[in-house]
Amino acid sequence: MTSERTGNGKGNGKGNGKGKDNGNGKGSGTAAAKAQPWQSRVGFSFGRRNEPVGWCFGSKEMPVRLKDIARDLGVSVVTVSKVLRGNADIGEETRRRVLKRMKELNYQPNMMARGLASGRTYTVGLVVPDLVHPFFAEFAKSLSGVLRDSNHALILTSSEEDPEVERHEIRTLLRRGVDVLLIASCQPSLRNFYELGDERTPYLLFDRNFPHLAAHFIGSDDVQVGEMATRHLAEIGRTRIAHIGGKNTSPSFDRLRGYRNALAASGLTAPENYVIERERVEEKGDHAGFQAMQELLLLDPRPDAVFCYNDLTAVGAMEATLQAGLRVPEDIAFIGCGNFRYADYLRVPLSSVDQGTAEMGRIAGEFALELSTKPEQPPRSVLTPSKVVVRQSTVDSSKK
Repeated sequence: MTSERTGNGKGNGKGNGKGKDNGNGKGSGTAAAKAQPWQSRVGFSFGRRNEPVGWCFGSKEMPVRLKDIARDLGVSVVTVSKVLRGNADIGEETRRRVLKRMKELNYQPNMMARGLASGRTYTVGLVVPDLVHPFFAEFAKSLSGVLRDSNHALILTSSEEDPEVERHEIRTLLRRGVDVLLIASCQPSLRNFYELGDERTPYLLFDRNFPHLAAHFIGSDDVQVGEMATRHLAEIGRTRIAHIGGKNTSPSFDRLRGYRNALAASGLTAPENYVIERERVEEKGDHAGFQAMQELLLLDPRPDAVFCYNDLTAVGAMEATLQAGLRVPEDIAFIGCGNFRYADYLRVPLSSVDQGTAEMGRIAGEFALELSTKPEQPPRSVLTPSKVVVRQSTVDSSKK
């Protein structure tokens, strides 16, 4: 609305937006231009083309514009806009000054307006098998931090390790118009993501890969994870090494393969009943580990070490062992995967393979931002390095 006020400001604002409101409330046109109550509360207003230009919460003044910030700092509007979008071609000092001025003016970019202008929503969708699993929680936290720094929002949902629920959640996120979709899929086979009904939204697989699908992927080398964990158990002198694994996901296949590779390299063998596979090990890992370990304890000879698919599985397996009156690690040693933050505080601190989860989330965030502006890219895979973190569950603290 571009009407001009030349009187005493007491008019009732009935001008058509082109003439002058002369202060007596009669105006020169007929279109209503009266500010709505919600506009005065949040300081929301429209520019010359009737689009929102910004927010200034708690104020009745006109909202701050990018050109106001640019003028204050003596830089171009383009520079301020690039800082707002998180572009990498802006110097750190300039970025710092712009962000400082935005904070001083309480500038809040209007994402709806930006979306209308750019055709983007500045949102990223994330589908995980379990919202409360430590690995996925840490990944989401790191990812969200990167997105937040670039004024993007994260929409997080869980498939509950159910393929049909996952398909529903993916379709919901696509209907919401997310710019990029990240998925740790529980589908047993996913040869064509676009069969779910969208051919435009770029997507990024993480943790779980599909070899026959040409897709971007971020995760760890799970064959190496299995080799590292099993090799560690062999190196501490264990010879009857079992594995409690998952089912129907690439990490479960690859960690089992790594387990077998390491046994062969160490000159060891394991009977088939030393490998127990369970479904839903992300969602119900502790319960699955407890039950699987009860089965292993019935074997003769029983294992003297167990490589567990993840840390929650190891927690359940160790509890079953302790309840049976056995000692950890003296009777049976355990190693998990994920290096979750509570590993040091368990009754027996847990050895684990650290997959670099926070780094994985950071890289995924940067990758997602890149895909949101340049979606047409050849498939790329990024693997974060892993390392063994040794604690009391494999090495008695008195013998370290």
